Amino acid sequence: MRKRRIIGWLLFCSFCLGVLLVRLMEIQLFRTETFSKHHINLLEESVKQRSQELVIDNGRGNFHDRNGSPLVSKKISVLVMFPFLKKMEWDIEKVADILKIPSPLIKSKVDQAKKPFVFAAEQSPLELSPKQAEGINALQIPGVFAIEKSFERSIFPAEQLIGIVGENPRELERRYPNKKLPEKTLIGISGLEQSFDEFLLPDGKSKLIYHVDGTGASLYGTDVRYVDPANPFYPVNVRTTIDKEIQEQTENLVDSFKIKKGGLILLNLTDNSILAMVSRPAVVKTDPYQQSGITNMMVKQQIIGSIFKTVTAAAAIDYNLVTPSRLFDCSKKINGEPELVYNYGMLNFSDSFARSCNHTFGQLAQELKNIDPKILDNYAHKLSLIGPVGWEGSVFHINHFKQISDEEFGRVFLKSSAQTDANFASQSGIGQHEVRTTPLAVANMMATIAKGGKKEMVRAVTKIEYKNGSTMIDFPEKNMPGESISPFIAMRLQKLLREVVVNENGTGRWFQNLPYEVAGKSGTAETGKFEKGLQLHNKWFAGYFPYHQPKYALVAVNLDVLDNEPGVNQLFAEVVKMLYRYDKKR
Repeated sequence: MRKRRIIGWLLFCSFCLGVLLVRLMEIQLFRTETFSKHHINLLEESVKQRSQELVIDNGRGNFHDRNGSPLVSKKISVLVMFPFLKKMEWDIEKVADILKIPSPLIKSKVDQAKKPFVFAAEQSPLELSPKQAEGINALQIPGVFAIEKSFERSIFPAEQLIGIVGENPRELERRYPNKKLPEKTLIGISGLEQSFDEFLLPDGKSKLIYHVDGTGASLYGTDVRYVDPANPFYPVNVRTTIDKEIQEQTENLVDSFKIKKGGLILLNLTDNSILAMVSRPAVVKTDPYQQSGITNMMVKQQIIGSIFKTVTAAAAIDYNLVTPSRLFDCSKKINGEPELVYNYGMLNFSDSFARSCNHTFGQLAQELKNIDPKILDNYAHKLSLIGPVGWEGSVFHINHFKQISDEEFGRVFLKSSAQTDANFASQSGIGQHEVRTTPLAVANMMATIAKGGKKEMVRAVTKIEYKNGSTMIDFPEKNMPGESISPFIAMRLQKLLREVVVNENGTGRWFQNLPYEVAGKSGTAETGKFEKGLQLHNKWFAGYFPYHQPKYALVAVNLDVLDNEPGVNQLFAEVVKMLYRYDKKR
């Protein structure tokens, strides 16, 4: 009996030791980088316990404007100091003399430090001049370094277009199941940061590091090591089409006109790329989802109202429904009832477009429906108003890579049955009912017309560059698939858009005295949303300029505003003036 108990006890102890051994092997050999369901990297955590570090660069790729200027982050020379300085004698007076800062202030910062820090005289880091940086490093004081460190700007241009990053271990695992990445790797959450995330992933951090014991005291004296991935190719730089100076000026103008929801999109017609994109509400750093600040309104479906009359006009011209002698009764509403507010009497087609007569385009939409219910849909596609317009193509192993991954599709009709309904056809012909599209697509429609019917994809990025400056990927100019309008139709539309401005009663007559000749179309759309019993509207102006040698396409929109609130005419005009000054300066 006693022998049996001893054997049982030995077997139990052996089993327990075996379990412990398997657990230790799991911890130290098999799952050192992905321990437990939380995928903890035990190697990294053990290093953190016995070291302190200051990250110089997180290793994630960067975004530059079209001229190579950094957009999101900036590198500045700063003073880095280590806490072991408080336990040693060092020449604080010489450091203070170089920085032109009182030595007691420097000493108090060091005495309070528990880990390496970037010296800040006030709220932001003290930026060193090249001479100061050289002087600090010439002192060769252990734990006192002048280095170039990367900082993310608290506010950077085109925030919604570029997007934001964050930590999300589950999403990281879902996106990259075959890559071994630290749990706290930053990933793109929105915008270009999300679209280009796979290219932007860090190869490793650049940092200063020193080892400490359990009390935080240095293990190896004042030995500080610089750790860097030493990869000449990474991190990469994404060269956007944004012009930083123009972007910042347009953001200031949008805010000066107190656009709470809306913004603008500016295209460079030379290469059909985005020069500036402003979306409001702005991003709130502490809560990006607050008031939909993270949402880029310029790539989301909106009700466009009379802007869509451009599509109806193109179809009506192509189907020979309008002649110089044909008149339309603009004393009536779209439903045939008397128009008491906007009674323009009898107007020809050109004047109807200039003054944005609803009855004319409702009537033409019905006539087009009788010929073919799909005509409005077809011409919206021809003018690049429907479907994604952002650059799309094959990139490495990605067959349908989209630069602007959060871009929404447009539409004319929600249901095919609505195409054959006379009332719905009339409403759609003036951009109401279920007509939806993005400001980006409206801008590309204007670009298509300005370029004589040439329909191109819109680029937000021209290339990805390696760290050493060589090109990793080029994103060439690309035509959009499908039919486009003919050069003749484009010419007719150009004249109509110009008439909106030069006509003494045109809805764009406010732009007659601008330094650049403008052609464009206004739009005021009923949203079906109400505030205190009053309907909210979307107010638009979309156009291109200079008229004879087009360089820019511009769309400005103020969303969900009351009818008596200002639109975007002044904003549009100020952007035109700003670009004229910019071009003259260049």
